[in-house]
Amino acid sequence: MTSASGGADMVDWNLAVATATRLVRPGPEVTRAQAAEVVAELRRHALEAEEHVREFTGMRSSSLAAATATPVLIVDRPGWVRANVAGFRTIVQPLVEKLQARRSTSAAAGVFGTVGEKATGIEVGALLAFLSAKVLGQYETFAPAESSVETPDSPAALFDKPRLGPAGPGPGRLLLVAPNIVQVERELEVNPADFRLWVCLHEETHRTQFTAVPWLRDHIQSEVQSFLAETDVDPGALLERVREAAGSVGGGLTGLGTRGDGSPSAGLLEVVQSPAQREILGRLTAVMSLLEGHADVVMDGVGPAVVPSVAEIREKFQQRRDRGANRLDLVLRRLLGMDAKLRQYQDGAVFVRGVVDRIGMDGFNRVWTSPNTLPTKDEIHNPAAWVARVGR
Repeated sequence: MTSASGGADMVDWNLAVATATRLVRPGPEVTRAQAAEVVAELRRHALEAEEHVREFTGMRSSSLAAATATPVLIVDRPGWVRANVAGFRTIVQPLVEKLQARRSTSAAAGVFGTVGEKATGIEVGALLAFLSAKVLGQYETFAPAESSVETPDSPAALFDKPRLGPAGPGPGRLLLVAPNIVQVERELEVNPADFRLWVCLHEETHRTQFTAVPWLRDHIQSEVQSFLAETDVDPGALLERVREAAGSVGGGLTGLGTRGDGSPSAGLLEVVQSPAQREILGRLTAVMSLLEGHADVVMDGVGPAVVPSVAEIREKFQQRRDRGANRLDLVLRRLLGMDAKLRQYQDGAVFVRGVVDRIGMDGFNRVWTSPNTLPTKDEIHNPAAWVARVGR
């Protein structure tokens, strides 16, 4: 078996999609007419949100081509899976090439490579099936370069169907996961029209960030590629690093325990990183905290003028974030790093508000000048330090 790219690969991507499609949970029950109404309303809100975000932030797309090249797709859960598989293939390509080079020196590469691709494909598929029910929207920064949407299976098809496409950088695209939005608005018992626009404001902020700041995507991609380039594919070296980490944290490699000082113990993803990777990850964490926090500030800043029930939505949504769905959900969130994602919203929002309070939105927008004006990991927790360095 070969991968979707037609040759040896790290993951059998077709198998990942097939696995996720089989495992994905069904969305909330709606009639076809209701589903069509939701899709149409999300398309309208996405267009409306674009202008609200531009007016509030003062950010404009660098060109008309940049804005039109990043489409808005309304997808179901399998569609979200397909889109993310396409993005994964693009971003991990350097690591795939590194592993392929190592395989070429091994006599057993063919047999073990095929088995590994299938096993990893199943694992990736299972992970995506779980996550597909959690995501309301997503700006997919590393979408493939080819056309974003396949021809619908039928003229009556409701949802966009993202292409798998070959690995290769594209302009990005915005995904809104309609079944998940409906499910959450029902759970929270909030006004559906208000909630849908509120979600679109957050996601459109991400689209605006990348279309208005031409260097941002390349900068993040460069950091991610540097992180992957530092990956040690030698199993012996990796095992030794795990052993060292186990000794330093007193045994807990689950990511669920605590160190002696009460701080969280190192998770598996953390302990297998090299010092260089931790440094890169620190910079990436700061950038992602900025982007997520900025989007949260914008959605709540625009909200009172265009979303009448924004205060109720924010309160209920924050309570939902904090408590998680159930015990298993909490464990999986911790293992998959989703708790870290939630902290990015909180830390980034505090940073953005702290800077805007000091020097206004125009002063804050200096953060988009160049990679050198992005906040550091320490400055995310100290807005005054960033203002002292850049804002004045």
